Amino acid sequence: MKQSNLFDPPPKYQAHSVTSKEAAAAIEMTAKTLRSYVYRYIVNAGKHGATDDQIQAALRMEGSTERPRRVELQELGWIRDSGQVRKTRKGRNATVWIAHEN
Repeated sequence: MKQSNLFDPPPKYQAHSVTSKEAAAAIEMTAKTLRSYVYRYIVNAGKHGATDDQIQAALRMEGSTERPRRVELQELGWIRDSGQVRKTRKGRNATVWIAHEN
């Protein structure tokens, strides 16, 4: 899979939602930095990987900020689903994300 530049895409938003579009515009300048924080955390987790819950806790980032950045990384080809699941703090199964191997 060809990887895009980590800093290229602007944040995505739900086309049907005015508030989603406004939120994307408001975070556009920081989204690239936040995306790099999420990516570096996943890279540093190595083969052990990390769930959204773990990323959010470690980076002190709200889910509504972290998840879109993680989705962007996945769509860009920088990370992938490891095929593993891990229990969250609330006891739910969560996907474990790892950096994509080149």
